Parts: sequence; structure tokens; C-alpha cells
Amino acid sequence: MMNLMHWRLVVAVADTGNITRAAERVGMTQSGASQALALIEDTLGVQLFSRENRQTLPTAIGLPVIEHARSMLEALESIRSTVDAAKGIQRGTIRLASFPMVLATFLPPLLRQFNRLYPGIQVVALEVSDDEVETLLGAGLVDVGVVLNPAPERNAGHLGRDTWMAVLPGGHPLARRSNEEGITLAELAEQPFVLATGGCSTNARSLAADAGLHLRDVRVEVREWSSAFTLVRENIGVTLVPEMTLPRNRQGLRVVPVHPRIDREFALVAALNKKPSAAVLALLDMLAEPILSPILAD
Repeated sequence: MMNLMHWRLVVAVADTGNITRAAERVGMTQSGASQALALIEDTLGVQLFSRENRQTLPTAIGLPVIEHARSMLEALESIRSTVDAAKGIQRGTIRLASFPMVLATFLPPLLRQFNRLYPGIQVVALEVSDDEVETLLGAGLVDVGVVLNPAPERNAGHLGRDTWMAVLPGGHPLARRSNEEGITLAELAEQPFVLATGGCSTNARSLAADAGLHLRDVRVEVREWSSAFTLVRENIGVTLVPEMTLPRNRQGLRVVPVHPRIDREFALVAALNKKPSAAVLALLDMLAEPILSPILAD
């Protein structure tokens, strides 16, 4: 039966044109190589080489067989290189920081896929505010963190994006606006407001400030998005929330797009002051694949 040593011998004979030198290359004796070559040709039922003037040269059928053998050995070497490169990321721990909404809705399927691909790597997830994510990353206390609207130069893996939406009581005068008309941020800022933060510093107040506006009448400030929707239903005020937070039951609510549109992008970024580990690079590389969830797809 032929094995890899036999095919290495075939390629070595083709490269050297000499059985003795080929035997030395693959670590066989000259007599052993001659016997092995005879076995190969007998098994295949064809003559791979002809012996002329102390040279061993491929026959017509030998040429394609040798090339197939060479390709097979190169493929085997590629497999070994791939496995060797992956050995460094079969074990390890990744410390990940994220603000609550992304940690609760988007990261679980992502981390399940990563666990399937790299079962030996443990991901420890911390729920913090978006400001705290940046603090932890800057101090090197976590390996990766979810950030909003990352700078282009950061080592980031894109997760997705969603859009800020106005949520009004059903009977509010602005609730009659069509989706095509939408509502401006300036109009919202003039209304009695329910400010929902979701544990993030990026919220309606900061968005208004970025636009040179001020929320004129904040009636209530809450952390939970669900609390904001309850208060809007009770006609306490209007609110501005990310689209991914909208409730399925919208009875008593009117959701209207903000014009011009305001997006927020999520990305997983590596800590700034340390070299990413092989495990972290594997996680970021996985994010280069198609997004898992349509919720945050572009």
C-alpha cells in the first residue's frame, strides 16, 4: 500500500533525476527507494520513470502523476501550517465590556458562534456604560469593548448600526406626521421630554447638544427604555430612542423617523495600549464575516 513517503519519493526522484539523491532527501536507503519506486509503479500499473544514461526521467504518464503528487504534498503542508497557526488560539480568555442593550440583544448570538468556532476560549462579558467601556479599554482592564461611532483609525470589528427614532403619545399633535415628513431634532427638543439613557452617555441630551440644541423641558430621566415607553403612553412627554429598543407592542405610541436621520454604529474595538492576543484577533476576524443578525444590518 502506498503512503505519503512513497509520494515524497516520487517528487524527489522527479526533482533530482536520480534515485540515490532522492533516497537521501526523503531519508531512505538507495535499495529501499528502488524497491519503493517499483512498488508504486506496480500498484499503479504504469511506468512513471525511465532510466537513461544514469538519469531517472518521468514518462509521459509520469509527468501528470508527479504534478498531482506535488499538489497533494503542498496541500498537506498547507493543512499543517494552518493547524500550527491555530494552536495559539485554542485556549485563552477574552475580557469584553459592553453597554447593556448590545450585551443583551446582539452579542449573545455572536458569542455563541465564537464559542462554536473556538470552544477553548472563554469570553467574560462585563455590563457597563459606554463611558466606562472607554475607561476600561484605556486602562487595559479589558481586551475588547463595544463602542459607538468608533474613529476610523481604531482596531475595530463592525457589528452594525441602527437609527434614532422619535416616540410620541398617540394623540400628540406631531404624531400625525407621516414617515416621509418625519420630525426634526429641533422640534423634539421643544417638547416636554422623557429622557431615556439606556445606561449610555450618548442619548437624546447629548445628540441635541451636538446639534447646538437644548432639551427645553425634561420631565423625567430614566435608565430603562421600557420605562420611557410607559411614560410616553401616559402622555408625560416625547422621547428619542434607538430603533433596536422599540417595543413590539406599540399601542398608545407613535414612532416617527427623525429627519435628517441620525445613526449610531456599533463596533468591537481592541484595547489601545496593548497588542491584541491571538484570541482577540480571531474574534475581530470573525466579525469580518456577514453580520449574524438582521436587526443591526446596514
